[in-house]
Amino acid sequence: MDALTRRSAIKLLGGAALGAAAPVPMPAEAASPPHAGAGLPYTLRPEDVAFLDEMQRAACLYFAEQTGPETGQVLDRAVNRTATGELDARTLASIAATGFGLTALCIADRRGYLPNDRIRKQVLTTLEFHLNKLPNEHGFFYHFNDVHTGEPAKGSEVSSIDTALLLCGVLTARAYFNDPRIARLATAIYERVDWPWMLNGGTTFSMGWKNGGKGFIETRWSHYCELMMIYLLAIGSPTHPVSASTWTAWTRPRMRFGSFDYISGDDPLFVHQYSQAWFDFRGKRDAFADYFANSVTATRAHEAWCLSLKQHWYTEDYWGVSASDWEHGYTAWGGPPLMGPVDGSVVPCATAGSLAFLPGDCLRVQRSLKARYGPDAWGRYGFCDAFHPSQPWYDPDVLGIDLGIGVVMAENLRSGWIWETFMRNPEPRLAMDRCGFVPA
Repeated sequence: MDALTRRSAIKLLGGAALGAAAPVPMPAEAASPPHAGAGLPYTLRPEDVAFLDEMQRAACLYFAEQTGPETGQVLDRAVNRTATGELDARTLASIAATGFGLTALCIADRRGYLPNDRIRKQVLTTLEFHLNKLPNEHGFFYHFNDVHTGEPAKGSEVSSIDTALLLCGVLTARAYFNDPRIARLATAIYERVDWPWMLNGGTTFSMGWKNGGKGFIETRWSHYCELMMIYLLAIGSPTHPVSASTWTAWTRPRMRFGSFDYISGDDPLFVHQYSQAWFDFRGKRDAFADYFANSVTATRAHEAWCLSLKQHWYTEDYWGVSASDWEHGYTAWGGPPLMGPVDGSVVPCATAGSLAFLPGDCLRVQRSLKARYGPDAWGRYGFCDAFHPSQPWYDPDVLGIDLGIGVVMAENLRSGWIWETFMRNPEPRLAMDRCGFVPA
């Protein structure tokens, strides 16, 4: 991707201007009923469970195979259809993909997809490398690094959001594994982060820092998007916290599309998914919103918007566009409102990442895409990143972060287990208390 990030792609489009172990016995496969106002409950059918299990198993394989054996870093992307299980020849690792990977390894262990000893070894390798060897600035990591050495990629920034995504995986592993070494390493990585430094004298976080005398990136995390994880991780930090007043420093603009009214910036759908992959906002609200219900509405609005684009033949079985590859490279696209070169392509992670918000509609799309386009769109690691059947164009690659949001949200739909596991950490609970969350 030549270090083009989701945020830089959005900025280019103007969006950022808004500021073999035995499986552990599993619970019954039924989606946790949403609280009042967040949509109707959905009970998973056997065919839903079979699809989700196949999808999760394939995605977890990516995070086991496309990982530096000596670093534990996860590749940003890899080939899918022709993959054999060998590490892709490309060497760009993503700190965010590694965070999703640590979470996926917890899922793989709990569901018995991979041997326990292999998973524990990889988790320990990842944590030890990130604590002791991977370059960092005040505990924050570079967005992209060499998968074998950890050397930062040319031009890569020290990223606040991607460090937060890594930390969510780190804390999930700490909460899941009953292992003192994992707990010690994970705690040290989290507690090393100097959150006030990334504020750079302001009340909202900078998007990052660049070396070579360039310093802090001017754009800040200042309007509602995937930013909630940064603020909550920082407010709950036991070593370098920021004031809970930072939670009120970012804006919550209103978006209206048809009958849908919700909080959102002019950003792709993934911004409503990422923080909620780990932080459990179900049945809670702060002084401003019920964020779970807000993401349900955002997903419904996105579906309705896709279906309104009649020239692009989206249907109830075929919709969903979020930041991803497309036929001509990588872009941040979607809506509402129209953002980027939407052309009728479908991005499977758009509906996979919203499985826990709108189960019936998103499962319908996921299963329909597999049934109709599977021979071309499905590979060793599941769906390719994006495709456009009428061109015909099928992305040869998968992206770690796109597989990651799907596998995590699929687990939250099936069992709520990632939410429950992550929230066993005391710091997220403390942060939400400090921010004034109460029952919705």
